[in-house]
Amino acid sequence: MSDATALIVDDETDILELVTITCTRMGIRTRSAATLADAMHQIKHEQFDLCLTDMRLPDGDGTELVRTIAEHYPRMPVAMITAFGNMDSAVAAMKAGAFDFVSKPVDLQVLRNLIDAALRLREPHTPPTDAADGSTSGLLGTSRQMREIRALIAKLARNQAPVFINGESGTGKELAARLIHEQGPRVENAFVPVNCGAIPTELVESELFGHLKGSFTGAVSDKQGLFQAAHGGTLFLDEIADLPLSMQVKLLRAIQQKSVRPVGAELEVPVDTRIISASHRDLKAAVDSGAFRQDLFYRVNVIELTIPPLRERPEDIDILAKHILERIATVANSKPKRLSDDASDALSGYPFDGNVRELENILERAVALSDGDLLHSADLRLPNVESAADAYPAGNGARECAAAYGAVKAPSDKHLPAQPLEAQLDEIEKQAILSALDSTHWNRTAAAKLLGMTPRSLRYRLSKLGID
Repeated sequence: MSDATALIVDDETDILELVTITCTRMGIRTRSAATLADAMHQIKHEQFDLCLTDMRLPDGDGTELVRTIAEHYPRMPVAMITAFGNMDSAVAAMKAGAFDFVSKPVDLQVLRNLIDAALRLREPHTPPTDAADGSTSGLLGTSRQMREIRALIAKLARNQAPVFINGESGTGKELAARLIHEQGPRVENAFVPVNCGAIPTELVESELFGHLKGSFTGAVSDKQGLFQAAHGGTLFLDEIADLPLSMQVKLLRAIQQKSVRPVGAELEVPVDTRIISASHRDLKAAVDSGAFRQDLFYRVNVIELTIPPLRERPEDIDILAKHILERIATVANSKPKRLSDDASDALSGYPFDGNVRELENILERAVALSDGDLLHSADLRLPNVESAADAYPAGNGARECAAAYGAVKAPSDKHLPAQPLEAQLDEIEKQAILSALDSTHWNRTAAAKLLGMTPRSLRYRLSKLGID
């Protein structure tokens, strides 16, 4: 690290001297600035590998410096030095692009850990993610949503801001968290996933923070907690909304103080752990209902990453299916089975309430029960869709389509004879599709776009409804 240079921005002599001495002992050259104007001048005329800045400066706010660096010098990590307890400022700084923060009074070990992590960003560790389908990253898909998510993950990997991953069950939240870890400076250390909802309430504190021998009945030896296990790496708190309120308070303190107190211990233990959390539940709604602490919500939700459900990106289904079939074949040491056109059409029109996990289950079952190398729609054994509207993304159901094109009015005795509900819905869907086809002179691609579905999904619906 002897070739690294850090810019330290602070008007307090004691803090400036402490940070300078720490950097010097780590073999890092330093430059200092006591004002925002001086710092702005220096970053324009000299190259730095790291910037540490106080929040409050005599002539401005350190967040302004963070924004400038994030916009014009994105390869330079910048960390905030904040007053004790001023977490709102730390969160605001990380939203503006800060790499991390350290609170006053400055803990030297926390400071050294921060500097180490920042300088590791200079090392070539990010795996290539330039394949169009995301195959080199592991997060598959050619849809616009997945391309944007892969680009955002690459950015999130370069800082330490807590990330909250939102998405339905089975969308790949843990995979996204792993990619953030693997593309960042913590890749050499552990990625520790934990499902908060799967831990018995009475054991949550011991699991997260560890315990000392004899601290409670059954504690026959010292045990390291998950925070310590993830030291230097990343702790992934899946289903964080399921944590009891009593533990949410202790988790908040651990995140803010960057230290934990094992059950039965008198002293806290410093930990250098990046927090990524996730839930399939609406965390804001949990806050409104009192089930989740608002202060913890703002602390873990500095940056939100939303993984879309599979039904909103049907163009990714074929890519995912091919990958899953190849993986199944590898495990079985056999030749991968393929999807027929009718099987692909059936999957494209299926709602996938369980998302990618449900797709995996469907294909594993089909491979196990089918005899040939080609999987047909009958081999998939898809459950019957309750209504035509279920086959479309939200807002693009049969009723919405019919209303949009004026094809069908609300069902009544005058328009539709008495018949089962499913048959009525099929008729509504059929009329909506026919109206779209008529308005596009039977151009199926244009009609599919008008209906808000893929051409393949339209072909499947035409076949199901018997429209030639």
